[in-house]
Amino acid sequence: MRILVVSDTHGSGELLQQVILAQPNAAAVIHLGDGAREAQDMAQRFAPLPFYQVQGNCDWGMAASDLPVSRLELLGGKRVFATHGHAYDVKSGLYRAVMAAREQKADVLLYGHTHCALEDYDDGLYILNPGSLSRGSRPSYGLLDIKASPPAWWRWTGERGSHPAGCGRGSPTHHPAGADRLH
Repeated sequence: MRILVVSDTHGSGELLQQVILAQPNAAAVIHLGDGAREAQDMAQRFAPLPFYQVQGNCDWGMAASDLPVSRLELLGGKRVFATHGHAYDVKSGLYRAVMAAREQKADVLLYGHTHCALEDYDDGLYILNPGSLSRGSRPSYGLLDIKASPPAWWRWTGERGSHPAGCGRGSPTHHPAGADRLH
């Protein structure tokens, strides 16, 4: 099962549509917040493709009123915990988000908010951030392939080998072929 993971579209409905069209094998889309209006528009436009959304700190009004801050979904046999991350203060560290995912017995933690793509693995938990689809000169999104164990993660960025300004390289690695994969 291939899942398209996006975050922080901030009104870039056209770019979100382009990414969805570029990934015809995606069985679902997860939007990690800060783009509720365009995500809901795309959910209607691409129905019956399943869309899973969470509320971001920049989502308000009718578009966001019914969205949860976090959600747990069983996708492809894996427990996927999705959150924007602001409620867990991910800009200061991942401890609270990781603990929330562990409380839900999640296999995968997906979060956004920082606009910095990240992939990590910690004691049975895949920790993944697709970066921002709209902010900066290097938009990015993620593809999560859930088949058998372990799940595979690929991150596409607008410019290969690049990382958005203000994002340290940290644990993610970016390969010249343009795809990142979890071990």
